[in-house]
Amino acid sequence: MINAVLVFNNAGQPRLTKFYTQLETSVQQRLISEIFTLVANRPNSACNFLPLPPLLASSSKSSTPTTPHNDTPSLVTYRHYATLYFIVISTSTESPLALLDLIQVFVQALDGLFENVCELDLIFNFETLHATLGEMVVGGVVVETQLDKVVQAVKAQGRVAKRPVNEGRGSGGGGVMGGLTFGGLGRGDGVWTGR
Repeated sequence: MINAVLVFNNAGQPRLTKFYTQLETSVQQRLISEIFTLVANRPNSACNFLPLPPLLASSSKSSTPTTPHNDTPSLVTYRHYATLYFIVISTSTESPLALLDLIQVFVQALDGLFENVCELDLIFNFETLHATLGEMVVGGVVVETQLDKVVQAVKAQGRVAKRPVNEGRGSGGGGVMGGLTFGGLGRGDGVWTGR
């Protein structure tokens, strides 16, 4: 099970924090700073899998003996792309290589949605960031990893920015609809024939 997905910039500022297990806010904040410190100090040639710091491992343990050992978070998997760290905290039952692939698909989906994604896209279009993650992971379980399906689903939700952040306020050639087409809903000219 995936317990959390985090995205940081090189300065340690969180750009995405999604926890799938309930933690107190103070524990989340301490965990975020501890994980960033741990990941940022590693050389680029180091392994992308780490044991979880004791902070989260001890805070997630239940006092009931019926909790299986496999449900406790124990692994940090991360990838560093340009100025961003993408981090997944998971249980020992998740494959670290599969989590690296999940991070890769997540980044490729964002790149496809924003056409050469950058940190500013994630800041100003956080809805798209959350929608993309929501298409891939639900309740800590990976539900979709096909890049095309993820991108199409997010675009179908209408959560993609109509224009890139780095363009001006002009029309950008998108017309009134901003390049939006209705596909099978009408004649293809933006007018729904079902009126």
